[in-house]
Amino acid sequence: MIFKRYQERILLRVLLMFLTLSLASFLLVKGMYEKLVPVIVVIIFQLIDFYNFHRKAQQEVEQFVESIHYRDFSRYFDVKEAPLELQVLRRGFNEINSTFKLISREKETQFQYVQKILELVNTGILSYEHKSGEIGWMNEAIKNMLGVPYLKTIGSLERRDPVLYQEILNLRPGSNKIVSLTRAGNVFKTLMAATAFQTDGRVYKLIAFQDVNEALDETESKAWQKLLSVMTHEIMNSVAPISSLAETMLVRLQESARLLKGDGEAGALEDLELGIGTIRRRSEGLLKFAETYRNLNKITTLNLKKVYARDLFENLHHLMQPTLDQKHIEMDIILPDPDLTLEADSSLIEQVLINLVVNAIDAVKESAEPTITLSATAGAGGRAIIKVADNGMGMSPEVMDNIFIPFFSTKKTGSGIGLSLCKQILLLHKGNIQVQSIEGVGSSFLLHF
Repeated sequence: MIFKRYQERILLRVLLMFLTLSLASFLLVKGMYEKLVPVIVVIIFQLIDFYNFHRKAQQEVEQFVESIHYRDFSRYFDVKEAPLELQVLRRGFNEINSTFKLISREKETQFQYVQKILELVNTGILSYEHKSGEIGWMNEAIKNMLGVPYLKTIGSLERRDPVLYQEILNLRPGSNKIVSLTRAGNVFKTLMAATAFQTDGRVYKLIAFQDVNEALDETESKAWQKLLSVMTHEIMNSVAPISSLAETMLVRLQESARLLKGDGEAGALEDLELGIGTIRRRSEGLLKFAETYRNLNKITTLNLKKVYARDLFENLHHLMQPTLDQKHIEMDIILPDPDLTLEADSSLIEQVLINLVVNAIDAVKESAEPTITLSATAGAGGRAIIKVADNGMGMSPEVMDNIFIPFFSTKKTGSGIGLSLCKQILLLHKGNIQVQSIEGVGSSFLLHF
């Protein structure tokens, strides 16, 4: 509407000039030269006015284009101080600027929403320009996962983690892969998914990192529980009748011992008794073995209460002090916050700590100055982290990958049940247990609640 008025003003000037020129032509044809002079003056005035009008309008348009070019939508064109013929033009420019400003504000708001959402989610987001490798976006989650505050190009990641760098380059858009990442000495698994998009003629690759360590641990734990349930059920069902039958046969043989000895078969009787006794002992051993592993499936509910970390450490110290004194092992307790608490089943957590300390005692038996350290701190979000560390012989990476698997043990007399049970207890607490170890230096077990 505004520019329609501007066009009307131009048409009005053109029409007036046309009428003036027509009048001048008429006077010229009629030979009225004395009257032609003032008309020519009017024509000159109209030409000058039209030129000035066009020049001022062009200057206004140039200023408006400049503001658009530099995205200066805050610029205001003064309408009141403008010449009458330019007021409608300036008013139109102001309305266009207001519209652009509104669109820009909406886009900025949308960008802020998306940015905040990406910062809040636990999924790590990383995007980079495919050709140059220049990083386009990194949220806080991926910075925490990779342990880097900033990356200029994707190539910068090669120096920090060459394996992950190659995995990212090899991951095709539309595909995903589970990879292992190391953060603060802890190894965890993450699901990488890739996609690609194009904007401004440039192709970008976007990688999403989802921490699936907890989900994999839970799935793995359930799989082992099902396997153990089947194994213990089959073993006990098969061995129990054998043990009962062996015991019955042994009683019957002992009742018949007098008759058999009378026939001169004492040696045969002893052989039978020895064989049946062996069957019985091995059957009872298998039953005890199955019963032990069945304990993995018995813990299903928790008695959660507010527990002070200092009380856990104090009870554990009193319990283990005689053994530690006998083996000349020093136990250090570090508790920066004596009032640190956690929601836990105290009896089960004490069992976890006992298992870890017993393992630590075995690990430091060859150390010159054997030391076990208990500590508790508040981690992210105020969640408690309990750490059991030793200066023992440490573990190899292969052992670290298998220590939480049921039946796996590096001890000659170990059952392989302790750490598996510890992990299940922590998973029931919606937490996790992690291990850090360096061969020849020592090991640390961290309980995250």
